[in-house]
Formats: sequence, structure tokens, C-alpha cells
Amino acid sequence: MASGFFALFDDIAVLMDDVVAMSKISTKKTAGILGDDLAVNAEKATGFVSARELPVLWEITKGSFLNKVIILPVAFLLSAFLPWAITLVLILGAVYLAYEGAEKIIDYVVSNKPAPVKVIDKAISKELILENEKAKIKSAILTDFILSVEIVIIALGTVLDRPLYFQVMVVSIVAMVATVGVYGTVALIVRMDDFGYRLIKMSGNKKSISKFVGNLLIKALPKIVKSLSLIGTIALLLVSGGIITHNIKGFHDFLEIMPSFLRDFLVGLLVGLIAVVVFKVFKAIFAKRNK
Repeated sequence: MASGFFALFDDIAVLMDDVVAMSKISTKKTAGILGDDLAVNAEKATGFVSARELPVLWEITKGSFLNKVIILPVAFLLSAFLPWAITLVLILGAVYLAYEGAEKIIDYVVSNKPAPVKVIDKAISKELILENEKAKIKSAILTDFILSVEIVIIALGTVLDRPLYFQVMVVSIVAMVATVGVYGTVALIVRMDDFGYRLIKMSGNKKSISKFVGNLLIKALPKIVKSLSLIGTIALLLVSGGIITHNIKGFHDFLEIMPSFLRDFLVGLLVGLIAVVVFKVFKAIFAKRNK
């Protein structure tokens, strides 16, 4: 009886070792998309009032966890019964990411000139800030949802030949690690300046390594935040282009002589521009009908 009990524990230990090993492999497979996810979400989580950065990031993180709770069971069901639907969902998500990336580029080109200064009442300004905050949180959670779908599908693809319970354990681990890793890193980025100020305060008026590092962090943060916008936009187009070229044969053969990352970017930009035009046309049509 005792030997059977210990044998059960031994089987569980072997299973968990196998799960951990496959989780590492799956995480490596999703490393590229995780890098893009980090760039996009870091860009989405910046631009808030300093006191609101962590609360806003926590709201986005909770939304990301909820996304995973929704995506995981649906992904397992679709993989078992409607595998073609996974590809359809990926392509629709890619079109949205391409649209968002292309819209950012268009907005930058159109609004590159300095806007006229407007005097706004403080009460109204506060309301507008809160509305903008809610809008950015919703946008960040929606973008996270689409990127999470891609992460889950890639991770699932590495264990499709394993039993369902094994798939559930491995993909769930990858999904949770992705969320904690991405948003934990984003939290460190947005609080760089606070950490820098603390290092300077600790050193007092004396010259020290901590004071040097503190000043470096404070000076680096604005540059990092500014670069994140560019990196996030490029990441959106690369991810969307990559999904489309890998899942639609015609696009896969598009400009074969080009490096894959450049081809993915061009495909993402092209699809995004088309999506922006189509969206604006439909928006204009509905606006005329409502008048």
C-alpha cells in the first residue's frame, strides 16, 4: 500500500517535470510575440499622471488575467472541435492590430504640426483626463486580448500531440507567466523615475554611484517612453503581418526575396491602411444615414 502511494507521488513528480520542461519550450516559442507584447503594452501603459500609473497598470493587468480566463477554455474547445476557427480568429485579430498600427502612423503624419494652445477649465480638464484614462485602459485590454490569443495558440501548438490535461497545464502556465512577466516589466519601466529619485535622495549631496544611477534613470525614462511609442507601433504591424503571412498563402508568397521581418511589416502596414480606409468609409456612410 505504501509503495503504491509513493509510486503515485513519483508519477506526479515525473509529470510535473515534463510539464515544466514543455512550458520552457513553449515560452521560448512565444518569446518573439512576448517581446512585441511587452513593447505594445508598455506604450499603452505610459502617458498617465505619475500617481495614476500603477493603479492604471493594475487595471490593465486584471483585464489581461480575465482575457486569459476567457481565451484558454475557448482555445482548447476550438482546438478539439473547430480547429479552422482558430485561424479565422487569428486573422481577424491581426487585421485589428494592423488597423491600430496604421492609424497611429496616420495620426502622427497628420498631427505632426504643433496644435494650437487652448485654455480649458480645470474641472473639464480633469473629466477629460479620466475619460482618456478609461479609453486607454479599454484599448490596452483589447490589444492584450488579441496578443494573448496569439501567445496561447503558439503555446498550444507545441503540445497538440499531448493529452488534454497536459495541454491545459502547459498552456495555462505559459499564459500566466506571460502576463506576470510582461506587466511586471512594464511596472518597472513606468516607475524608473521614482526609483531614480530615491537613489538620489539616499546619496544626499555627496557624489556616489547611486546618485549617478538615479540621474541616469530619470534622464533615460522620457527617452524610453518616447521610443516605446515607435517600438509599439512597429510591433503591432510586425505581429499582424506575421500572423497574416503565416496563415494566408497569397501573403506568404508576397515579396519572398525580402527578409521576413520587412515583409511582415509591409504586409501589416498594407492591411492596416486598407482597414483604416474601409473603416472611415463605413463610418462616413453611417454618419450620413443618421443625419
